[in-house]
Amino acid sequence: MSRGPLARPDLDDPYAVDAATVHAFARDGHVAVPGLATAAEVAAYRPAIEAAAAAYNRETRPLAERDTYGRAFRQTANLWRRDEVVRRFVFGRRFAGLAAALLGVEGVRLYHDQALVKEPGGGPTPWHQDQVYWPLDTDRTITMWMPLVDLPPEVGSMTFVSGSHLGGDVGAAEISDGSEAAVAALVRERGLTTATHGALRAGDATFHAGWTLHRAAANPTDRMRPVMTVIYFADGARAGRPTSPYQEFDLRMWLRDVAPGDLAAGPLNPRLA
Repeated sequence: MSRGPLARPDLDDPYAVDAATVHAFARDGHVAVPGLATAAEVAAYRPAIEAAAAAYNRETRPLAERDTYGRAFRQTANLWRRDEVVRRFVFGRRFAGLAAALLGVEGVRLYHDQALVKEPGGGPTPWHQDQVYWPLDTDRTITMWMPLVDLPPEVGSMTFVSGSHLGGDVGAAEISDGSEAAVAALVRERGLTTATHGALRAGDATFHAGWTLHRAAANPTDRMRPVMTVIYFADGARAGRPTSPYQEFDLRMWLRDVAPGDLAAGPLNPRLA
């Protein structure tokens, strides 16, 4: 436990990942890690994460007035820059070290964090690939997705297309009704294998690769589904030249002061492991 007015449990101790977990991630492009954080650790950080997410989120419309993307979740990013307690969570070396081990790289840098709060009655998150948005020259990218509350089976983890990270961009484009329909058709036509990790406890986590196809179910409960995510990429990666307006936006927002071709090692992308 650290000391001082912002005292919270340290999250810097290493996680002893086994070879089977690393192999499963390499094969499937996703893996669940039970108990990556303890219930007490999550309880210590959850109030600060939720408060920051609420304070800096700008979505005020009722669910019924939003589009598919807006009904999927309330999304607030780079909270580590807004709140010192959240920064300590995002910078946890336990999480970053595991991300590096799963990717098989010596170190990882932060792309950005993101709180994803699916409201009661919130809609599904359509099928998509994260890496479509990222102007990076590497596929050594990974997202940690950690619920801050226990998730019952009817909410559960995301659903993944196992092995889809090995095929690169499937052309699903941005998160939308179109990406949902396109990937659903691809799964049917090719007989692809989908998998979900089911109900999760607060502090369990899933990790998925940047090109892994994934979606999330709707929230039929009367409770919020708060999830904190941290996106990492391999140290040594360079910024790519944007190929879409989404990548141009990401280059400005998450790789600030980094030009295409430069090492992606600017002030917003510290090395965390």
